[in-house]
Amino acid sequence: MMNLKKKINNKIFELGFDVIGYTQPIVDTKTKMEYREFLKKKFHGQMGWLENHYEKKINPKKVWSEVKTIVVIGLNYAPRFNPLLKNGFKKKANISVYAHQRDYHDVIGKQLKEFKNWLYTEHKLDSKYFVDSSPVMEKYFAKKTKVGWLGKHTNIVSKEYGSWLFLSEIFLPISLTVDKKKNDNCGTCRSCIDICPTNAIISDYKIDARKCISYLTIEHKGPFPISIRDKIGNKIYGCDDCLSICPWNKFAKPTKNKDLIPNEEYKNLNFFLDFDKDKFEKYFYNSPVKRIGWISFLRNVIIASGNSNSKILEIKLEKLLNHDNPIIRGASIWSLGKLSSKNKIKKKLKNEKNKYVLFELNSLS
Repeated sequence: MMNLKKKINNKIFELGFDVIGYTQPIVDTKTKMEYREFLKKKFHGQMGWLENHYEKKINPKKVWSEVKTIVVIGLNYAPRFNPLLKNGFKKKANISVYAHQRDYHDVIGKQLKEFKNWLYTEHKLDSKYFVDSSPVMEKYFAKKTKVGWLGKHTNIVSKEYGSWLFLSEIFLPISLTVDKKKNDNCGTCRSCIDICPTNAIISDYKIDARKCISYLTIEHKGPFPISIRDKIGNKIYGCDDCLSICPWNKFAKPTKNKDLIPNEEYKNLNFFLDFDKDKFEKYFYNSPVKRIGWISFLRNVIIASGNSNSKILEIKLEKLLNHDNPIIRGASIWSLGKLSSKNKIKKKLKNEKNKYVLFELNSLS
């Protein structure tokens, strides 16, 4: 088996991955209780699948009954620049680092499919692979291996790659030797907690997703809480603040994977305000941004426009007051309320009937 493990490692590295770990498909009682508490407090927001797949999340054998070993794989996606610098350009659309290139689900999925075929052809072994889209507690299993430890921002941290690792898993039907767990090297550092714009990291290793800008701009449907909109800044998809500030990033070398090297061209918010559904789908056809859909994306751009202090955006935002979707009309009211005359907005919507839009109108101070 040691010889097979060596061959597996060689193949995985050959495919371009950066770090590999091995662990058993067992979730400890403490983690099960913490996860149940997370769900009980509704910290998962609208991510209903986290609750719907609870039994599978805490028991990998309910995902695949034959699993005996979980291989955790890390792929470096570290950028060449500090993403925190993007926060200062208020008129620019700030998209999370990982979404500036091809969809990592597609990139990693293709590599793991090749591994699966190789493993069966060469060793007659079946396997299952997962890329952040299945009921697998990937960060829990990663922290049980040499891949890294769980940072206070609830993401995996590595001495070699900082906070910039994509995780994926391979389920194997054989028992292989497992890793010794990495030590937690966060120490007394609170950088990720202190920098969070919305205080979503409520304590060490605990997050309330409902406050998280990544959750709000990607998973959340409907209007953003009014108290959080100012804090979103220019972010229109995701947020890298807690990852970017991690001191361990100083050891991370930029990714060499050509499919993951972030495009450093940042469009103005003005550019995206012109998007209709067709333009959105064509522009983001191979990007993870496409998964949130046009309406959520436009909502995000509108809120960021309100935080831009840019009067140039007023004309386009005024046109969106006539949009068919009340979420878009409501977001436009809030943003215009920060950029132009509130009485002017109320006059344009004097015949509005939608209760949510009327709420936004009445919230104009």
